[in-house]
Amino acid sequence: MKVFPVALLWIVVLAATALSAQSSPSSDPQTSTQATLSGMVTKDPGSEPLKKALIELIAESQSDGSNYTALTGVDGGFRIENIVPGRYHLFVERTGFQEIDKHRRRAEGRVLTLTAGQELKDLVIRLQAAAVVEGRVTDEDGDPMPEAQIAVLRQTFVAGHSHWEQVGAERTNDLGEYRIPGLTAGNYFVSVTPPPNFRSLIETAGNAPATHALSDKPSPAAYQTTYYPGTRDRAQAAAIQLHAGDDFPANFSLAQSPSLTIHGSVVDLPPGSTAAIMLQSKDFSLVLNGAEMHKDGSFEIRDVSPGAYTIFATVDNAAVPMMAHQALQIASENVEGLRLAPQAGGSIRGRLQMESSRGAKPDPSQIFLLLHSTADDDDALGAYSMGEGFSGPGSSRLGFSTLAHVNADGSFEWKDVPPGHYSVQIADASAMPDWFLKSVAAGGAGDDSGFNVGGGSTVLNLVASANGAVAEGVAINQKDEPVADTVVVAVPDARFRSHPDRYRKAVTDQSGRFTLRGLPPGDYTLFAWESIDGEAYYNPEFLKSCEGQGKALHASEGARANVQLRVIPAPEDQP
Repeated sequence: MKVFPVALLWIVVLAATALSAQSSPSSDPQTSTQATLSGMVTKDPGSEPLKKALIELIAESQSDGSNYTALTGVDGGFRIENIVPGRYHLFVERTGFQEIDKHRRRAEGRVLTLTAGQELKDLVIRLQAAAVVEGRVTDEDGDPMPEAQIAVLRQTFVAGHSHWEQVGAERTNDLGEYRIPGLTAGNYFVSVTPPPNFRSLIETAGNAPATHALSDKPSPAAYQTTYYPGTRDRAQAAAIQLHAGDDFPANFSLAQSPSLTIHGSVVDLPPGSTAAIMLQSKDFSLVLNGAEMHKDGSFEIRDVSPGAYTIFATVDNAAVPMMAHQALQIASENVEGLRLAPQAGGSIRGRLQMESSRGAKPDPSQIFLLLHSTADDDDALGAYSMGEGFSGPGSSRLGFSTLAHVNADGSFEWKDVPPGHYSVQIADASAMPDWFLKSVAAGGAGDDSGFNVGGGSTVLNLVASANGAVAEGVAINQKDEPVADTVVVAVPDARFRSHPDRYRKAVTDQSGRFTLRGLPPGDYTLFAWESIDGEAYYNPEFLKSCEGQGKALHASEGARANVQLRVIPAPEDQP
């Protein structure tokens, strides 16, 4: 499955950390039923002790374990006693620093297995000073440009598709200054998007029909999205290389230049209704511009920079929510004759059946389902659906949320779903690691490729099983020694590689051991990487470079396999 950021996965758990630590058993110190953990946090490079670092020890199974915290002292040391035996995730936080692995890549914590009476000591955790990008944005006269949006981006892959991931963002203050801290060492791109041109928005609003004759007048001048070191062409953007503790200056001086315009119309509207048009960047997940529809159905969006977008038309005053959306790739010419035909949103309802052979009756209300658009503009639609920049978290102007909570009787429902092609998955499989979605049937027919939603109601019958396959074992190096903190991933066969929920990921503990749980039946290749950049295993080209270095596994429902994986070493030139 796709692995979400650590902060999101554990946000609920961390909220209860202090309480859990206080309520955790405080047995007699002489007892041998609990474990002890001690170690030191140091700065990298070097080995200077780092005080006031927060240590968080989070039980992998919240029903069996507990959570603990500690602060490092002036000597960088910490000690946690009376730990319930089990498997834990260890995280270290300190403002201005980030945990790194031995190859100086950002670490997402580490996994520890603690047994009764064990004292794991002399653990050394290295933190590296985070990098900062800061600078100033001015106009052609050298005057500050407040409220400009600065974004720090990096290219990443999700389920085989290249994406621009925003890792930091900030708006300029009244002096045109900005500062984006907390960046890991690596290569990034920096962009600046000027503040909205409210004058242009006012001019394009209203009920007068749009009139234009591009051949008779030049395109209006406007400030446009600009990439460091000063180009409006993303292909010409220069990457900046950040090292630990860097304070990188990225200044921008923006000048107005001929901008692009989108002319179009909204068609097939219900009588008496109107529509709002919004343009969203795929690069930045920001609504960059918008327009109101004129009485004749036409609209005009000005001041558009070249780039990849999704355009939305949402209908007001309609009996049911309606929306149209279309992907746009804008190069160097205006867009003419665009037609948007909104359609009524549909509803999805159904029932989840849970299969378990483990005795305890499963509770469906523990599960959230995630609706995933399979269209090319999934990123934009997902952000729109979750309300980014509109009506608040969890809903959009259509009132649509991609998450659905399963009720105690197994029923669930999504309302006002925009037309499109979708798939469904368990939202956070880490909360129920043995479970997988066994079958999805829409209208009585099962199809791994997903289902269409239009007007009306779509009925889903889902079956979840607690009998996911388990692959466990040890990751070893070329000397047959176990390797700790290695990333192990079960990569599904080619036809499922665009389905993030088919992947499973684990990190080896201090003994090199790992467990992959809840594998849906099918064929996999298991890989173990000494160090990997983020979720590179979604990148087909990266996987091609690893051919022959994984181990094939056929997983059947309820099966358990024990495997030994040879770790793929980090490149020698890796910092």
